[in-house]
Amino acid sequence: MAKADSGTRLVVNVSKQTLSVLPESGDQSRLEYVVSTAENGVGQWEGSGCTPLGRHYIRAKIGRNAPLGAVFVGRRWTGEIYSAELAQQYPNRDWILSRILWLCGLQRGMNRGGQCDTMRRFIYIHGTPDTEPMGVPKSHGCIRMRNHDVITLFDYVQPFTVVEVVA
Repeated sequence: MAKADSGTRLVVNVSKQTLSVLPESGDQSRLEYVVSTAENGVGQWEGSGCTPLGRHYIRAKIGRNAPLGAVFVGRRWTGEIYSAELAQQYPNRDWILSRILWLCGLQRGMNRGGQCDTMRRFIYIHGTPDTEPMGVPKSHGCIRMRNHDVITLFDYVQPFTVVEVVA
């Protein structure tokens, strides 16, 4: 797939549980994925477990050469590959797999700065186990995707791509 041009933006629609790749202006979707946002709903505050609304950008892309199912903790690949056995060994882990697109808020007082800072809350678009449902809010605040989908998206977008999260 070709790289995104500077006119690309992502729109995460929480009510539809979708992530769309759109041109900078206009609504003609280039790609659309089913995602899973926060089980706690939408919200900006640190510790809320909610998905933050508003305009963000991709601050960092993490995991470029990691294998499918690579397990990340603290934005570092642990060397593990997700499996049912690993899940059984660590039943309480919030699995962050394959790739990470780390978001940073663009709106001071809403999703940037103070107690409502998306980047300091470590809000990502990331892969999740195939056993986790898509199209249903189940995350701890991040935007979860299927592993193959997040790898495709990762290869398509560039740092500083705008990400709009709408209710």
